[in-house]
Amino acid sequence: MSDAEDAPYEPVDILLVEDNPGDVRLTKEAFEEKRINNTVHVVNDGTEALDFVYQRGEYEDAPRPNIVLLDLNLPRKNGDEVLETVKTDPDLRDIPVIILTSSKAEEDIVRSYRLHANAYLRKPIDPEEFIEKIRSFERFWLSVVHLPDGENE
Repeated sequence: MSDAEDAPYEPVDILLVEDNPGDVRLTKEAFEEKRINNTVHVVNDGTEALDFVYQRGEYEDAPRPNIVLLDLNLPRKNGDEVLETVKTDPDLRDIPVIILTSSKAEEDIVRSYRLHANAYLRKPIDPEEFIEKIRSFERFWLSVVHLPDGENE
């Protein structure tokens, strides 16, 4: 293991926007493996994602997420709409948004980066590969990268 992998890091609030229960389970399982006190908040569609980040309705007491894992293919509001809303709002645009999707379409990749996604990850079909991808994400984004502290200046 490298020093970066061994280094302790501050627990963060992660917003997972995912409508597939199997992918939610695998993602949470991957994060729980390290037993760090990260909190994974799950919403199942784009409308709930925006309610969460804007702290509206049932999410009025929700913490500001330090990072968002966002699927593209969502009910009600799709991932592109959520991404565009977050990245064009001066109060939210500093929250890193990582696209986590099964789409391999080049136009989805290009559009996501044009809408200012911070990264684009493809979900592997194999559950073991999926978990390893999430762990790689965690090692990089939560122990190497310095994230905003969640406080809005």
